[in-house]
Amino acid sequence: MKTKTKTRFMCRMKGSCLLLTSSFTGIRTSKELRHMMSLCELKSITCFSVCNQKQKYNQKLYIIPVRTVCVRFCISRSSVGSVELSGTGTHSDAYSGFSAPNDYQRIDSLEKELEELFDEVKRMISMGNKNDAIDLLTANYEVVKERLNAGTKGIEEAATLDIIALGYMAVGDLKFVGSLLNMMKEVVDNLKDDAPRLDSILMHMGSMYATLSKFEKSLDVYQRAVYIMERTYGKDSTFLVTPCLGMAKVLGSIGKATKAIETYQRVITLLESSRGTKSKDLVVPLLSLANLLLKEGRANDAETHFTRVLNIYTELYGQNDGKIGMAMSSLARVKCAQGKSDEAIQLFKRAIQVMKDSNYLSPDDNIMEKMRVDLAELLHTVGRGQEGRELLEECLWITERYKGKEHPSLVTHMINLATSYSRSKNYADAEHLLRRSLQIMIKQKGTDDQSISFPMLHLAVTLYHLKKDEEAEKLALEVLRIREKAFGKNSLPVGKLSLASLKT
Repeated sequence: MKTKTKTRFMCRMKGSCLLLTSSFTGIRTSKELRHMMSLCELKSITCFSVCNQKQKYNQKLYIIPVRTVCVRFCISRSSVGSVELSGTGTHSDAYSGFSAPNDYQRIDSLEKELEELFDEVKRMISMGNKNDAIDLLTANYEVVKERLNAGTKGIEEAATLDIIALGYMAVGDLKFVGSLLNMMKEVVDNLKDDAPRLDSILMHMGSMYATLSKFEKSLDVYQRAVYIMERTYGKDSTFLVTPCLGMAKVLGSIGKATKAIETYQRVITLLESSRGTKSKDLVVPLLSLANLLLKEGRANDAETHFTRVLNIYTELYGQNDGKIGMAMSSLARVKCAQGKSDEAIQLFKRAIQVMKDSNYLSPDDNIMEKMRVDLAELLHTVGRGQEGRELLEECLWITERYKGKEHPSLVTHMINLATSYSRSKNYADAEHLLRRSLQIMIKQKGTDDQSISFPMLHLAVTLYHLKKDEEAEKLALEVLRIREKAFGKNSLPVGKLSLASLKT
């Protein structure tokens, strides 16, 4: 096969990144503490740019050699979206377990090849070559599909499908990930529990199923992974931390809070026994457990765990680290739930100030934004509206500065601030903001989208208070038309609007 360049790429991987060996590397706590997942968290690999589809593809790539026969399959692109495969290979009988030492050597070798494959996929995506990454994944998929069709359904096929699925997660093709998971399930269901690296593959499957909101399937594979690891390493091994964290999150997602709480507590106990009671590895399970307890209305229990996190961070990083601000923000939410508004306000203010002073997050980060909005709402609730408005004005100013004066994300801040102005009878400033927000939404959504009816109705009410009755009535009728078209004349949104009209 001819190509303009002869750059060669052999798809090998380095072994511990994605096909996790059965070891627990300390849980990282980062700026994304709100994304409580296992160490297999996939969000970090999905935020890549998209390439120009007309970009030429001249690199010669080699498909991973499956099993012991190192056969190279070439992939090239003669046109966008077309893939050509060439090469020959041999197939072996299906197997469901390993016994000989060279079997483990073979899976270790494959593990390295797979990691290099995934690294190459990530590199392509990060450079804007998304289509090239898809071509590489597709070519590998076709190879393993041939083997599956020929009856070869062993651990190597499962491992290869695992990495291909992770690759498609990275490019954002979740629909195909679902199909790959179905194939993987068929393979792993026929594998013996002693198949090497099976626990790692099951953990990846659990994480991907959860991402697709297939929680029952996620729970099934996590439970099998835990069962395998308990038999292999014992029930007190920290190797169990990762699958148990994933399993606990899934249990919480499907409403099995009691079981989720028990699982989080087990993780905490495992880590305390091996790392000590002040280890930073405890932060993720402590936060996850505290958030679940808070959701379940157990604010006092949640406070205990949030306080532990704050103490761990303070001892490790001092009083002025951004992580301290994150922990204080969590405690502030607990104080709100307990009805201790003054304490919550002080904690929120201290958290925001620490985050600013430490430059831990960008001012326009979603976490920072949520802190300001939550504090503003609390200040309004306790009658300190002016302080709340100042925070909402800051939110609007920051968003305009970082995203521009026509960005759709401005709308929420404009409506929040307009609502605050209306509460203080400042209808003129409220009108100005609502008109701006309506213009931005119409430009983005069009004149018939039901989402524009909310700021439009808000504007109509504001105009009514300003004695601009004629325009207010026209806008209210337009809201009625939009909602009738979107939901039907007898729908609840239309009924509520009619009732509101009667009250005014």
